[in-house]
Amino acid sequence: MSRHHHRRRLALPVFFLLLLEVFLPSAAKNHHQSTDPPIDPIPITRFREYLRIITAHPTPDYTSAINYLLNLSSEIPSLQSEVLYFTPQKDKPLLLLTWAGSDPTLPSILLNSHLDSVPAEPHKWVHPPFSAHYAGDGKIFARGAQDDKCIGIQYLEAIKSLSQENQFRPLRNLHISFVPDEETGGFDGMAKFVESEEFKKLNVGFVLDEGQASPGDEYRVFYADRSPWHIVIKAVGIPGHGSRMYDNCAMENLMKSIEVINKFRDAEFDKVKAGLAMNSEVISANPVFLNAGTPSPTGFVMNMQPSEAEAGFDVRLPPTADPDSLRRRIAEEWAPAWRNMTFKITEKGPLRDYLGRPLLTHTNDSNPWWSVFKDAVIAASGKLAKPEILASTTDARFMRQLGIPTLGFSPMKNTPILLHDHNEFLKDSVFLEGIKVYKSIIRSLTSFAGSP
Repeated sequence: MSRHHHRRRLALPVFFLLLLEVFLPSAAKNHHQSTDPPIDPIPITRFREYLRIITAHPTPDYTSAINYLLNLSSEIPSLQSEVLYFTPQKDKPLLLLTWAGSDPTLPSILLNSHLDSVPAEPHKWVHPPFSAHYAGDGKIFARGAQDDKCIGIQYLEAIKSLSQENQFRPLRNLHISFVPDEETGGFDGMAKFVESEEFKKLNVGFVLDEGQASPGDEYRVFYADRSPWHIVIKAVGIPGHGSRMYDNCAMENLMKSIEVINKFRDAEFDKVKAGLAMNSEVISANPVFLNAGTPSPTGFVMNMQPSEAEAGFDVRLPPTADPDSLRRRIAEEWAPAWRNMTFKITEKGPLRDYLGRPLLTHTNDSNPWWSVFKDAVIAASGKLAKPEILASTTDARFMRQLGIPTLGFSPMKNTPILLHDHNEFLKDSVFLEGIKVYKSIIRSLTSFAGSP
């Protein structure tokens, strides 16, 4: 009887521990996990507040985001703030923060992030995409959690911590920019900023911009972006009855063009599958729309071959690609004039810098900023993966075009890549670890006394 009673007394604490596991967030769970650092709720709260500001296109609330960031930065006395506008409507503000260094004549450091995010489809998310839901396992669900509101708050938290250390003051000026319009190309944001007198006065020597999450335990770093070309190919021909078969009709020519482009795409993709190149190191060419047919009240006229047909392709070029060679291929193979075809290329950004060099930042000893950055990550107990070309495109290309060394970096390891995806999230522990990494990076970069 007494043994049975003793067993019941032991069961009660176990029951409450199970309740803690189910109902409390990871902040509470870490209380009994001695190997994990305690979760600091204040940076997490600020991160979630920023995520709840809906800066998704097509109507990003830039004003609320800027006001929130100004309030946060006002808690750091060493920071100076300025709101800039580069559009006549003044509807796309850019926030620039500055921590003055002891020697402002040295080239400065710029940390960049963007205010805007892509839209989200709420019915396809497990939690509302702008609620910044904090799950029990530490995941924070929100559009922009990875891309890239995380790094903006991490910059500020790292700077705040450094500024509270009595013995530390940066040698070089440190600038932090929060830019609009990145998700729609950056042409009314960073593109205009780098051309401005305000940017020239910053005397920027090195830039950190956004990167991507890493599913493994190494941080990813990017030394270049692929540049997008939007290509529209149009074919024309004589209309005819749906039953006839003849050469050089519009649809036939367009189908031949698509076949040729697909063969090129397959050849490039085969290099990736064979392990000869990474996805970001080849030219990708993906069809994104088809437009043909003669409309009718019930759809399309089925017994009539159209006189025009067109297709659109999203093509991405790594900085190592030869743009002139691709233009010749398009003119001679993809859309030759002798097949009654025309094409239009819209280049969505530069491929070469102002000296005609490939748009990339060296990640070797020829670039002293690389060594400082790499050593700072290691000092924060981090590991860097092999430097990569980013498969997509960021604002970093505008700085690289000026010849300014620029790396893409977001300290998110052991994290699935969810930018632009449903259920985008970032774990609290990953977010907080990123603050420590940026603190080490900012300390090292702003203290670097060498001559790049």
